Amino acid sequence: MLREVARILRQGRTKLVGPGGEIVALPRALNTLFRNIANSLAAGQSIAVIMREKQLTTQQAGELLGLSRPYVIRLLDESEMPYSKVGKHRRIALRDVLACAQRRADRKRALDQIARDAYNDRHYGK
Repeated sequence: MLREVARILRQGRTKLVGPGGEIVALPRALNTLFRNIANSLAAGQSIAVIMREKQLTTQQAGELLGLSRPYVIRLLDESEMPYSKVGKHRRIALRDVLACAQRRADRKRALDQIARDAYNDRHYGK
């Protein structure tokens, strides 16, 4: 059934039909979101929907990034991510944690490419 929903959503703008028969065109962004959700669920993946404005604790940010809480605190102290304080506790916007994760992934890809190039230069003389 999920594959069928994803197929219908791929065909273009879809419409919702309310309980009273009222019809509303689905905005493009929502159509894309629902299509991605249906595709992911059909592939057996799980989905979590979180508002990007959500504030995370340092523990939650660490879990999301795959880092320890002390390391996240170090990143905050080094201004790698903006944060706010609630009393004595640091809070980090989810959008900033996701941006940090993207920067870290980009850096890793770049370093991996440099390592591959160096290996190829050394072994294949390119």
